[in-house]
Amino acid sequence: QVQLVESGGGSVQAGGSLRLSCAASGSILVYVMGWYRQAPGKQRELVESITSGDSTNYADSMKGRFTISRDNAKNTVYLQMNSLKSEDTAVYYCNADRRLGIGRYNYWGQGTQVIVYS
Repeated sequence: QVQLVESGGGSVQAGGSLRLSCAASGSILVYVMGWYRQAPGKQRELVESITSGDSTNYADSMKGRFTISRDNAKNTVYLQMNSLKSEDTAVYYCNADRRLGIGRYNYWGQGTQVIVYS
């Protein structure tokens, strides 16, 4: 089992930047790591994910503004968020996902709040 702990959230003015971190309790080498977010009254949505081979997948609304990266040696995933908008306000969650045969291993962090104000 992998425990995930997010950090780096907070309040920032529109146009500003934040860097979120997700520290895992064990190796993340075999996991697809992702950042998701959930705004009040909305469903959780994918922000960006990264495979062990550093291939990324991201939502179009975040294209060019958010960048995911991973440091397997530190068991940590990052989300650099630039040009933040008020609609980016949400709780951001870290996710680790691995499919092995018919099994699936999926873990979530507790989330970190991001508030973007005008």
